[in-house]
Amino acid sequence: MGYRLHHFNHIFPISRTSFSAFRFNLRVWCCSQSGTNQGKMEQIVVNGSESQVVVDDSSLLQKKISAIRLGGHAKLQVIADFDATLTKFRVNGCRGQSSHNVLQQEDPEYNDKRQKLYEYYHPLEFDPTIPLDEKAKLMEEWWGKTHALLIEGGVTYNGIQNSVAKATIAFRDGVTELFELLEEKGVPVLIFSAGLADIIEEVLNQKVHRSFKNVRVVSNRMVFDENGHLQSFKGKTIHVLNKNEHALDMAAPLHDHLDDVSGLSDEKSALKKRTNVLLLGDHIGDLGMSDGLDYETRISVGFLNDRVEDSLESYRKAFDILYLNDSSMHGVLKLATHLCSTESD
Repeated sequence: MGYRLHHFNHIFPISRTSFSAFRFNLRVWCCSQSGTNQGKMEQIVVNGSESQVVVDDSSLLQKKISAIRLGGHAKLQVIADFDATLTKFRVNGCRGQSSHNVLQQEDPEYNDKRQKLYEYYHPLEFDPTIPLDEKAKLMEEWWGKTHALLIEGGVTYNGIQNSVAKATIAFRDGVTELFELLEEKGVPVLIFSAGLADIIEEVLNQKVHRSFKNVRVVSNRMVFDENGHLQSFKGKTIHVLNKNEHALDMAAPLHDHLDDVSGLSDEKSALKKRTNVLLLGDHIGDLGMSDGLDYETRISVGFLNDRVEDSLESYRKAFDILYLNDSSMHGVLKLATHLCSTESD
């Protein structure tokens, strides 16, 4: 697919009153395709770092932005994937670890076994030729085998803390600021992950060094005995293709002592009233994270981190906004700031 260079002065059409919040220096590549809704690849500069952004239908995106702003931040919630969405795909030039891969078992034989499973199943996860129903069965199979190895290999909670401390994992630049903004506005954040809730919570503890009252984790949660040894996993298995709000009963506060915020004491009913959604993911299957919610308006933001040429066409059609090549979270932060603002701000 060819691109021709044009100049464009902002990510998408916005009102004049809020224009300054979204002004970027950028270039735009328009897809050399026929049709009224041509994809636009925008190269933006945020805080000195360069990101590439694809907006397939800017008119539809603008309508969604206007609708969410009209509803106000009291109707907004954020649903985010964790691995390679909130976290970087690459850390110091190397592939960053997922919340599953962070965990190192005391017996290295089990680490090797899990690595072999990864090498076999991971390419299948992103294989565009495999039908989704067949791929879902493969993912269920992968997760089941991995969890069995974790139990058999004798994982401990202390081992989780030590593994995270040594891990090659980092949040995208701008994630902490995004969480701070959403906490200030009372906007709940659901972190949906096919990884391990206990690992995610420990990564938040060690990398961010603070808790957020509005953050909940929906992921595979471990059950430990009185000595801190892994015994089992709670509930059904959550993998990359079945994450959605039907699994909300598995969500748990980041810290049990946190006070309620913005009506989250009854989480299910409170979240169902928040019918506008900002969804963040790095996999087309992540779009299913909002399936259990009867939402009015949803803006989906995708991160295409790798094999861009192979997946660009399907990803740009699936997501309202698509960031390429392991971008920062600064563009999403500016979007969230705009969604939480009023015309008078």
